[in-house]
Amino acid sequence: MPTTTRAAVVESGGAPFTLSDVVLDEPGPHEALVRMVATGLCHTDLGVASGGLPFPLPGVLGHEGAGVVEAVGSAVTGVTPGDHVLLSFTSCGDCRNCRGGHPAYCATWLPLNLLGGSRADGTNTISREGQALGGHFFGQSSFAERALADERSLVKVDPDVPLESIAPLGCGVQTGVGAVWNVLKPDTGSTVVVLGAGAVGLSAVMAAALTPATRIVAVDRVAERLSLATELGATHTVDTSGTDLASDLAEITGGQGADGVVETTGNVGVLRQGVDALAARGTLVVVGAPPFGTEVALDVNGLLGGKRIVGLTLGDSETQTMIPALVRLVKDGRLPLHRLISTYPFGDIDRAVQDMKSGKTIKPVLMF
Repeated sequence: MPTTTRAAVVESGGAPFTLSDVVLDEPGPHEALVRMVATGLCHTDLGVASGGLPFPLPGVLGHEGAGVVEAVGSAVTGVTPGDHVLLSFTSCGDCRNCRGGHPAYCATWLPLNLLGGSRADGTNTISREGQALGGHFFGQSSFAERALADERSLVKVDPDVPLESIAPLGCGVQTGVGAVWNVLKPDTGSTVVVLGAGAVGLSAVMAAALTPATRIVAVDRVAERLSLATELGATHTVDTSGTDLASDLAEITGGQGADGVVETTGNVGVLRQGVDALAARGTLVVVGAPPFGTEVALDVNGLLGGKRIVGLTLGDSETQTMIPALVRLVKDGRLPLHRLISTYPFGDIDRAVQDMKSGKTIKPVLMF
């Protein structure tokens, strides 16, 4: 049976989130109905809500959901009603990258997660007064009291861990962690530089602190975030509001450059500085996403020392393995994610948006 629930709807690009009653379709064979307990707010949600990406609006966003399964489709085998789950991105499961353990690079990733607004077969998951809404966002659309989620978006988690404490693992945290663990893979004694100390950047700092890297450099313009980065494992910080990034990184690394850089800001000028700061055979991971079509100029000869520039989606994570491991680290206190989180009632979503935009809050988590 279809389910009526309350959701935060974006009516058009640039419009605020408006609470509205919507109707969820009944679960398909590979879907589950999830009662939401918490969901993180991510810059990707804000980018789509602003009209910066061609997602069909009016629509329901949200892609860092956490909740309890209420019902499952006829072919679902991984979860049962009552299970605690995190919701992450979806994927087809059949393409070469999915079968190779890289579902974040699924051949149909963009339409299934970010742009399509509907199931793979074109049918809609959410409607209002008989009119279809954009939904199926990252296979979940979790800015709602209940969400209809793809089975491949669901990860069963330890029920003893409060869901509000781990909701951001579905996107931002696994992105920052995966940039370090799955791409940079720091060697003993290496230097990791994180450009931007937001939720993704600070997740990268925490991940680097769990590796053999001996220098972990956090870079930002906000002193309070740099102080937090130090508490989370950064050995050095650079405040770019009052200093030169290139000279500071050269001093910190003894002129050798950084072995790994994680670029989270989406600023192409910062990206260029990060590439220039790489050591020979160093790697820069591009995480921050500027508007589509943005280009960056690079010194080609500067790349010939074996430098690599790698784009990244969702940490290149295989969610069924990565997310339970991160949950365990949170539970054991080794990944202090709570230091990033501020909670808000679901009805205060617009206040959470404003606090995120102003920098008052690093990672807002909405509570139902």
